[in-house]
Amino acid sequence: MAVAEEVKGTGVGGPTRPPPGEKPGEVLHQRTKLPFGPMRMAVIGFAVAATIGYFTLYTKKKPEATAVDVAKVATGVSSPEDTHPRK
Repeated sequence: MAVAEEVKGTGVGGPTRPPPGEKPGEVLHQRTKLPFGPMRMAVIGFAVAATIGYFTLYTKKKPEATAVDVAKVATGVSSPEDTHPRK
């Protein structure tokens, strides 16, 4: 059977915890600072959501509607002339 000193010398021992008072390091690779500011991330998130919404409306549009009509409906500035079929 191996003596404790022999095991430590070979580097086979299990993971060790740092002694109290020492900084243990980062846990699970957590960051202390985000890569972008919260305002920039909010603007980017809104842009992504708006783009997904626009393309969702565009794929469900009727064949006679144009991309401009879809954009007007998506932004809420459409009038009944934009949403009714053209003759």
